[in-house]
Parts: sequence; C-alpha cells; structure tokens
Amino acid sequence: MGTSGIDLSSLLSALGSSSSGINVQGAVAQAIAAMSGPLTQMEQQQSLLQTQSSDISQIESDITSLQTALNALGQPAGALTSMSTASSNSSIVTASAEAGTVAGNHVVVVNNLASTASWYSNEETSGSAALPTGSFTLTVGSNAPVTINTGTGTTGDTLGDLATYINGLGAGVTASVVNDSAGSRLAIVSNSSGAAANFTVSNATGLNFTQAVKGVDASLTVDGIPIDSASNTVTGAVTGVTFNLLSASPTTEVNVSIAPNSGQISTAVTNFVNAYNTVIGEVNQEYTVGSNGAEGPLGGDPMLAMLQSQMLSVGSYSSGGSGVSTLADLGITMNNDGTLTLDTSTLNNAVQNNFSAVQNFFQGTASNGFAATLTNQLDTINDPVSGAFTVDLQSISSENTDLQNQINDFQTYLNNQATLLTNEYDQADVALQQLPIEEQQLNAELGLSTTNNSSSGG
Repeated sequence: MGTSGIDLSSLLSALGSSSSGINVQGAVAQAIAAMSGPLTQMEQQQSLLQTQSSDISQIESDITSLQTALNALGQPAGALTSMSTASSNSSIVTASAEAGTVAGNHVVVVNNLASTASWYSNEETSGSAALPTGSFTLTVGSNAPVTINTGTGTTGDTLGDLATYINGLGAGVTASVVNDSAGSRLAIVSNSSGAAANFTVSNATGLNFTQAVKGVDASLTVDGIPIDSASNTVTGAVTGVTFNLLSASPTTEVNVSIAPNSGQISTAVTNFVNAYNTVIGEVNQEYTVGSNGAEGPLGGDPMLAMLQSQMLSVGSYSSGGSGVSTLADLGITMNNDGTLTLDTSTLNNAVQNNFSAVQNFFQGTASNGFAATLTNQLDTINDPVSGAFTVDLQSISSENTDLQNQINDFQTYLNNQATLLTNEYDQADVALQQLPIEEQQLNAELGLSTTNNSSSGG
C-alpha cells in the first residue's frame, strides 16, 4: 500500500479561512479516517464472530444441561428407579426403599421392640466421693467376664474414675455418672441393642447394681414370616427395604407399600421439559428476524439447522411399546414453536398405572430408549471433541485469529500513513508560512515597496 501524496481536500479543509497555517493534526485525522473503511469492516466482522462464538457456547452449555436431564431419566440408577414407601400406621412402623426395589405391599406386625441393656449403681453422695472397697464382675454377651475393683487405691476410687476405667476397657459398654437431687449413680449402657449385646453385673461388693433394661431382640413378622432383629432398624427382611420399628403392637397388622416415587419422577421429567425448552427457545431466537430485517448471528449456520431438526424430531419419536410409546402418552405435547408442555396429571397417571411402560419408553431394553436416542443425536452436535459445534467454534477461532492479524497489519499501515502525512503536511505548512515573506522579498526586488507605491500616486 502507498500514498499518493498530500490529500488536497483534507489540506484545504484544514486551511479553511485561517491565516495561521495548516491544522496538521486535523488534516491527518481526516485523511486516516478516509482510509479506515476496510478496518471498520474487519472490526465489524470480528464482532460478529465473537457474538456467534458466544451464542454457540451458550447453546452448548444448555444442551449439556438437557443431556444431564436426559441422563437422569435414562440411567438404570436414575430418577425412574426412585421408590417411595407408605405405612398404614406410621406410629408403629415406617419404611424406606432403595432405588430399583420391586414395588409391592408387605404386612408387618411388631411384637416387641429391640432394647438396649443398661445397669445402674446405688447412690453415692457425689461423683467424686471415695467409694468403698469392693469389686464386681462385668460380662458382656459371650465375652469373658471382667473383674473391676473399687475403693481407695484402685482404678475406681470414685464414680468418675470408675466410668473412665470402664470406658477404657473397650468392652462394648459405655459408663457415665448420672446426678440427681438424691446423689450420683454410675450408669452402664450397652453400645448396641439386642440380646447379643446384653450384659450382666454380678458378684458386686461395696457397690451394688440394679438392672434397668435387659437387652432383647426385636420380634416381628413380615408377610407372616417371624423375624428377630438386634436393631429396630430392620434390613434384609425384604430386599432393598428397611423397616423402622417405632412401637410394639402384637395385634396390629401394618401395611407397608413400595411404589415408584412419582414426585421425583415428575420432577425429573419437568427438568427435561424445561431444559429442552431452553435450547429450542435459543434456536428460535437465532431464526427470529430483527428490526434490521436480518436473522440472529447463527441464522445461516447449518449446524443450527441440524440442531433444530434433531430437537423437533422428539415430537414424532415412538418407542413402539404398548401403553406408553410417545411423549404425548406421558402428557408431553409439542407447541407450534417447538417448545414442550407437560400435563403432570397425565404423567402421574402413567407412572402409577403403567410404570414399566414409562420406564421402557425412557430407557428401552438396553439403554436404547428415548433418553439415549436423543442424547446420542445431541452428541453429534455437542461432543466436546468432534461435535459439530466444537468444529464450528474452532473455525470461528481460526477466522478470528486471521482477522486480528489483518487488523494488526492494517493498523500498522495506517500508523505509517499517519507518520508520512504528518511529515508532508508539516512541510506544506512551513511552505505556506513562508509565502508572505517570499512575496515581500519579490516585491522588494521589483522595487514595489509600499512607500514607492504611495508617492507615485501623488
């Protein structure tokens, strides 16, 4: 690129009616502005690329959220395997169920609760008072008996010392000093409930003990089958189900039902619909014609058309199953703009009355249901390594880099032109400033002085 010399229009504009010379800075600015058309176009193109990149990144992020919502519906351990429980008498027994537990009803009768063994000593004046000399034998479950001495000079000089010593034995019990208005007692409680953790205090001298509670197993029946449990939290009686025993009532049958958790399933489906609507809404926005008569930054991108086609295909998807084969069977319908609307009552009815068909629709027989199908389609667009949008972003980045290099080169050219024009205009300004002086010199050489002209007129 070169310069054709002084820009006369800029020069005359800079001169104006002023007799003080050229406004060099203004003349150069005008000339550079006239040359900057290509730079403006490149910067506008770069701004468009940046907007396209930003829009693609946002759509990619929202597609990832949609795939997460689909994953919750499609995975074997996802929301569709969530189970809820109900008890006909929650004051006697409640229950919880693991994901994937077989739905059904179970009749539970609680004959007695499991108890935790405990003993307490006779009263002493305080927890720090000296104990009488003596001993007692502690026998926990089937463990070997342990003899514990009390009194001055032993490990149990006081109730507090005695509690510390017992707790240090690791015998499966916990000792503590309990205080009331009458004095202090040593309480010993088993660390576990049930008959196996029952313990005895025997052969006591100097310090007497009383059994407060005997450790026994819980006794219950589940579907008529007798069961003993060391804990009031009963696991394993029914695969995947935990029964929580709260009170005994040998004559009361409690019905415990296990069913799909319609609340969590409804939430998962709602999350899918919302995530889908976010993505299709962004696609629609790109195709919306603005006040300038043009579509959005990605309106002409073939990748956007591919995404739109994949999204809209969900309206015609069919699993081929019976009962539930389309989104409409779940209360999900497509609007004219491609967004989805969910009727939760229709969904809940399908979950409660035809759960296996709902599960088959989303998951298929081998992870080939609706969720996996749409996820795989979206992967062609959104895969972080080879997805169409990833390739698109790489192309935009490369184009943006090329543009930036062109902008940098053109900016350097303009800076050089500014330097050249400044020098030329400075020289022109000096020449113009010399014109009056040269005129005077010429007049003097021709004898045309101001004084002579005046006298010759007389």
